[in-house]
Amino acid sequence: MSSLVSARGVQKRYGSFSVLNSVDFEIERGITGLLGANGTGKTTLLGMILGLHRTDGGTLEVLGIDPWHAGHEVRALLGYAPEHHVLPPDVKAADFVRHVAELHGLPRADATVRASDALWLVGLGEERFRPMGTMSTGQRQRVKLAQAIAHDPQLVLLDEPTDGLDPLQRDNMLDLIKSVSSEYGIDIILSSHLLDEVERVCDSAVIIGDGQTIASGTLDQLRTQVGGGTRVELDANDDQVELIANTLRSDYTVSVERRWLTIGGAPDEVGSRVLELCDQARIGVIRYGPTRRSLEEVYLGESA
Repeated sequence: MSSLVSARGVQKRYGSFSVLNSVDFEIERGITGLLGANGTGKTTLLGMILGLHRTDGGTLEVLGIDPWHAGHEVRALLGYAPEHHVLPPDVKAADFVRHVAELHGLPRADATVRASDALWLVGLGEERFRPMGTMSTGQRQRVKLAQAIAHDPQLVLLDEPTDGLDPLQRDNMLDLIKSVSSEYGIDIILSSHLLDEVERVCDSAVIIGDGQTIASGTLDQLRTQVGGGTRVELDANDDQVELIANTLRSDYTVSVERRWLTIGGAPDEVGSRVLELCDQARIGVIRYGPTRRSLEEVYLGESA
C-alpha cells in the first residue's frame, strides 16, 4: 500500500445529477485537507471512502481495500466525525464514546478505558460524565473527535470539525487536531471549505470543484506547481536587468522589481533560458526558483 487513499477518475451521480465527474488524487500520511466550497461533494466523497456510497465510475482504494466491496473491513480501520451535531442529548459523553468503540470491536472493558483516555485527550476528562445535551457546541465537537480516535484507527475523517465554533474555539480545535496527529501518529483527512484552516494545520490538500480535482499535493507542491512562475535574482544593474527582461518577453510574461524578475513559466525551462542569456551577457545569476502562491491563489488560478 503506497497511499492511504487512492482515487482514479472517481464519479458519483444521484439520478441525472452529477456530484463528482472525475476526481483523482493520492492521500499520503499526515493531515490532508479536503478543500472545496460547500456543495462540491466533499461529504459525498467521505461517504465513498467509508464504503457508504458506491462509485459510479473510476476506482477508489482506502488502505489498499475497495471500500464498497469490503466496507466492514475499511470502517473497522477508520474513525469518522460527521459534520452534523446529531448526538443523543440524554447520553453521557463517556457512554457514547465507549459505545462507538465497542461498535469497532473493542471489548467493553477496553472500550471503557479508551473512552476515558480519549475524552481526557480532547480536554473533556472532567466533563466526561455530563449528558451531551448539556454541552456547548465546542464540547460536542470534541466529543465527536474523541469517538473518532478512541478505537485507535489508522485513518480519521473529520467533516467540518470547526462548524459552529467561535474564533477562539475554532483555534483551539485546530490546535487539538494538529496535536492529536503529530503526537499520536494519527493520519487525518480534514474536510473544510475554509482555506486558512487547511493552510494552518494540513501537510497536504486535495482541492475539488465543479465535480473534479482542481489540484492536489503537499502544500509546498501546490504553491510551487507549474503555472506559478519563476523568480530570478540577477547580479546586475538596472539596465542589464531590463535587457534580460525585454529579451525574455518574446516568450514569457515578465515583471521586474529591482534585481528580481518574475517570469511566467516552469523553473526548469525558464532557468535554463535565463542562464543562457546571462552567460551571453556576462551577467551573474544569484538564485532562481518557483514562485510561491497561497492556496487561495492556487484555487482561484486553477479554477478560473
